[in-house]
Amino acid sequence: MSAFQPTTTSFQPGARTLPGECFTSPAILADETERIFARGWNCVGRAARLERPGDYFIATIAGESIIVVRDREGTKRAHFNVCRHRGTRICMEDSGRFIETIQCPYHAWTYGLDGRLIGATHMQEVEGFDKREHALHAAALTEWEGFLFVNLARDPQPFEAQWAPMRGRLSRFGLTELRVGHRVVYDVRANWKLVFENYSECLHCPTIHPKLATVLPYQSGANDLTEGPFLGGYMEIKAPNLSATMSGRACGVPIGPDVPADDRHRAYYYTLMPNLLLSIHPDYVNYYLVHPVAVDRTRVESEWLFHPKTLEDPGSNIRDAIEFWDLTNRQDWDIVAQSQLGVASRRYTPGPFSPRESIPAAWDREYLRLMERG
Repeated sequence: MSAFQPTTTSFQPGARTLPGECFTSPAILADETERIFARGWNCVGRAARLERPGDYFIATIAGESIIVVRDREGTKRAHFNVCRHRGTRICMEDSGRFIETIQCPYHAWTYGLDGRLIGATHMQEVEGFDKREHALHAAALTEWEGFLFVNLARDPQPFEAQWAPMRGRLSRFGLTELRVGHRVVYDVRANWKLVFENYSECLHCPTIHPKLATVLPYQSGANDLTEGPFLGGYMEIKAPNLSATMSGRACGVPIGPDVPADDRHRAYYYTLMPNLLLSIHPDYVNYYLVHPVAVDRTRVESEWLFHPKTLEDPGSNIRDAIEFWDLTNRQDWDIVAQSQLGVASRRYTPGPFSPRESIPAAWDREYLRLMERG
């Protein structure tokens, strides 16, 4: 049996799509940046990227450049990519490894990997100057199920409180142990909310995803998270298919040894505000990081995760899973681009949701709550 008893989302009659300005207004996007992304716990990728002390990568959140790094003691940290001298961006490479320190290329102010200022040319001549007062500005960072999350707020709501509905919910899948087998970045010509809404329902699957619909019937399954910032549930994998792959066969070993029998025939899909879409299958996981670029453009980073034994076994066929979802994703990006063109029309008006669209309707309600427009 599953670790929880799923329930069907209660549909609220009269629910309608968002007004057109929500998808086309630069002012609303700027407001979203401050209210949702600058205050929330943004996923920045997998902790495995910081394997050794000094390993780092750059994450962009709400227009801010953040250095995510493992320090000499092994602690993972997030620093604003801003020198405390004259504000210069310190690190220009997307990823790499610091040997000992982080140094500004302008006037050579030098910081430890923990953010402490350890060298500042000629500042010893400045009366009252104290290095301890000029450490790199820190952003809050935490880890969950092998994912790293960063919060830009000066006094963020604790992750443990904000993400309480997700604590332990997915532990049976062993997500922490999975490793990246493939990565792709998509440029989507649509508003970020259309990406979230599209991911939240499969009513469109028979027409947009004929291959997907043969494996995951859109009327199967149920939802276990139906209100709030975390939404989703499962779909049944239709026999004789064993997984969501091009062939229908499993592409490798199960993702975790403790996955219950029921879950070996299901695929789980969750939207986790503000920027993570998580898809869990019996033999692999893929996830998406959603980054608004403009009102009509979204950058989506996606990675496919597999059990280490799958990646080590030359007999595994991870391309079977990668090609399945790359095809499906591109079909989604094409249709949401058409949606973007439609909602920008002067004749667009909000349309009614059906009972099969209860999750995007719930997502819209949470969005309006976060925007204080509900």
